[in-house]
Amino acid sequence: RLTCCGYTGEDGFEISMKAEDAIPLCSLLLKSTAATVQPCGLGARDSLRLEAGLCLYGNDLDEDINPVEGTLVWTLGPPGSRRRKEQDFLGAKAFLTPEGKPVKMTKKRVGFLGHEKPARAGTIIFDGNGDKEIGMVTSGTVSPILNNTSIAMGYVSTEFAKEGTEVTFDIRGSKIESKVAKMPFVPSKYWRGPE
Repeated sequence: RLTCCGYTGEDGFEISMKAEDAIPLCSLLLKSTAATVQPCGLGARDSLRLEAGLCLYGNDLDEDINPVEGTLVWTLGPPGSRRRKEQDFLGAKAFLTPEGKPVKMTKKRVGFLGHEKPARAGTIIFDGNGDKEIGMVTSGTVSPILNNTSIAMGYVSTEFAKEGTEVTFDIRGSKIESKVAKMPFVPSKYWRGPE
């Protein structure tokens, strides 16, 4: 089974098959002369999905994060849509008003750029002065596409979520400055058919 999807912010394909067919198919793809095919691991997938601002369940999302906190309200449809009006799914009343508008939350998922060392999951985030704890990094890496710039995403108190807000990471006992940044860090290049 072949699906045109993927979890990297790039056009991609996912292939599902019987286990015994995996090695022969992989060998065939790697021998291709029609296109360059190279194997990659989870590290490559993880840096690409973070560059695209995509969440990883268990890191950036879990059962305690709602769509408003996770900046995923777009998954509920536009204002006035059936899902927002009917709210016929679990948890809707906790993060949508009766009119279907997002409820103000105390934390929000944001991106970070400009720190000189990589901030990994679990890194504590402080305000720009380094005094007040305001959140935690959920994913972080060095971006090959952005010339090895350190990028991260995490959750901060809503009042610190504005793009350009200065923050401080505690990275192995060192205070490292960063800024809240817009995601995706790298624009997606999804193919879209004619409109």
